[in-house]
Amino acid sequence: MTPAELSRTVRHAVCRAVRDGELSVTIPESVRVERPRPGGTGDWTTNAALRLAAEARRAPREVAEVLRARLLGAPAIGRVDITGPGFLNFTLAAPAGSAALARVLTEGDRYGHGDALVGRTVVFAPATEARAVAWTEAVVRLLRTQGADAFATPGGTETVRVTPAPPAYDPGALGTDAARWALLRPAAHDRPRTDAAALLAQRETNPLFTVRYAHARARAALREARAFDLTPVVPDTLADALGAPDVPAAAGAARAPLAPGPTGHGATPDGLGDEPARTLLDVLADHPRVLAASGHHRAPDRLARHLEATAENTLRFLTECPPLPIGDEKPVAAHRTRLALAEAAGTVLAGGLTLLGIDAPAHL
Repeated sequence: MTPAELSRTVRHAVCRAVRDGELSVTIPESVRVERPRPGGTGDWTTNAALRLAAEARRAPREVAEVLRARLLGAPAIGRVDITGPGFLNFTLAAPAGSAALARVLTEGDRYGHGDALVGRTVVFAPATEARAVAWTEAVVRLLRTQGADAFATPGGTETVRVTPAPPAYDPGALGTDAARWALLRPAAHDRPRTDAAALLAQRETNPLFTVRYAHARARAALREARAFDLTPVVPDTLADALGAPDVPAAAGAARAPLAPGPTGHGATPDGLGDEPARTLLDVLADHPRVLAASGHHRAPDRLARHLEATAENTLRFLTECPPLPIGDEKPVAAHRTRLALAEAAGTVLAGGLTLLGIDAPAHL
């Protein structure tokens, strides 16, 4: 659950309390949620009850109790506590990303593939214009991830419609990967930008470089982990979220109960409690939906943008939640779980680039 979703959930609880006659207040346009301050509990907190108390002519903790009763059992909320003068503190249930982590490591580059279009045939007319060709090829691959029998052949009944590449487009100057990114990243109705200097720049202002760099960083973490005798671990608590206690792990990833001990860098015992890790988990959990939507809407640009978001969150995670010990730090369970998340992120990035017809090098 994102902060925005939690804010809406709390506001909806206020609405229901007003509707039921338990509170007599003006429904706020929005509810602010934030991280608990030092000494606080849970994942998020709100002072909504304190802000409503004066208008309701009730003690803040009484207002908090009214809201708490309507928030218990809400999707993705595991626990609601009242602290201090009337703060509501939320502990979220295990995120969808928890199951996604185990699933990525189990399914590998087929993660996100589904069967929604099994039995359906989609035939595209052959394209001749450069961008239409790249777009058609990518859409065919995306539709196949959902089980469709998709291909392009003479007599095809469907045609991809995109703004063509500009006359100055020179794939030879860009190389295959940058050329395809240039044609697939903009929305179909937008004109592609084919400036070689920007598309080939080896810095994070270049989205394609950022995506490939994040993939390479994730793979580098796995290589460097060997020096610490570390292997990725999918904790039992996450794998069991799939409802299958014997989920197999991918090559190099094991299942193991978490060992107690210090975690370092503010991590929770499973290594995934920090906000950068949770956000990355949620982005990975969204990958199957993005693949399905990209094929359904004939829009590989959606996948490209999703890869950018995945890359940005991967780089943040690797920086703020290091999967390898630093300095004199000893390897602990949290490092192994973070390493599993790094492997999962790299797998999603590589799989997405491949669907766009772009190489995902392990070294940059």
